[in-house]
Amino acid sequence: MTCHHLIEVEQAIQAAGIRETYRGKAWSKVHEFVYFDCVMDLVEVRRAFALESCVVDHVHRGTHDGCEQGLFCETCKDGVMGLLPDSRPGMVVFP
Repeated sequence: MTCHHLIEVEQAIQAAGIRETYRGKAWSKVHEFVYFDCVMDLVEVRRAFALESCVVDHVHRGTHDGCEQGLFCETCKDGVMGLLPDSRPGMVVFP
């Protein structure tokens, strides 16, 4: 389970029936990341949820290690991630 700063977003994605693809320590300086099979519309997520200032947008367009877009808690080092919008055409968009 992600930190209290992100749990509401994580639970809403789960409630929407979006498949979780990975949960764990994604890289060395983080606590827990959870990845979902969707594109997270960060503007709309911020409109829908009251997120604290420690929650920042995270966009990574990797060339060797994957691509992701989501939210990262700078305090707790947790993340809720989806895919970049251009990763796969027709991808489910949350929310």
